[in-house]
Amino acid sequence: MNLPKRYSLIVVAVIAVTLFFGCESNFKEVQKINFSEFVPATDADNANIKYTDSGRITGVLIARKMLDYSNLDFPFTEFPKGIDVTLYDKKQKRTFIKANYAISYKSTQIIDLIGKVVITSEAGQVLETEQLYFDQKNEWFYTERKFKLTDAKGVSFGQGIDFSKDFKMINSQRVNGEFESSEEKI
Repeated sequence: MNLPKRYSLIVVAVIAVTLFFGCESNFKEVQKINFSEFVPATDADNANIKYTDSGRITGVLIARKMLDYSNLDFPFTEFPKGIDVTLYDKKQKRTFIKANYAISYKSTQIIDLIGKVVITSEAGQVLETEQLYFDQKNEWFYTERKFKLTDAKGVSFGQGIDFSKDFKMINSQRVNGEFESSEEKI
């Protein structure tokens, strides 16, 4: 009578081990099937991209490295070595943008500029900050970070600013600085 109990325990142990190793290998196969690599669809060095609208150049982007992740559910393009962009308005006036890093989200049309962001208008206005967002659809820049704005009237510092790409409309928060007044001094 002891023999069948012992024999049944061995059989149960063999079946359990077989199932354990059998399931483990199947589990690894399932993991491989569900695993998607996080690799760019396109990887470019020294990118020089021209954006046009009805035959008119609206922007030129130069980047030492561009990684395009358009193959993901939430597609984006990354510029890990920075960007140098020139935007043109309808009168061909330029706005220059430089940043150490940038990421452009295709579905939201928002560009996140990070690290020594400098925007210069053709009129000589210069904005400097560490992070700035650009809404491509509305052609609007904004940040909640500290900034420095230099123009013909003086230099201002603050935290939080938003403005149109041509600097014609500027809304700033918590501002201080020295400005030249257009009023005559008595």
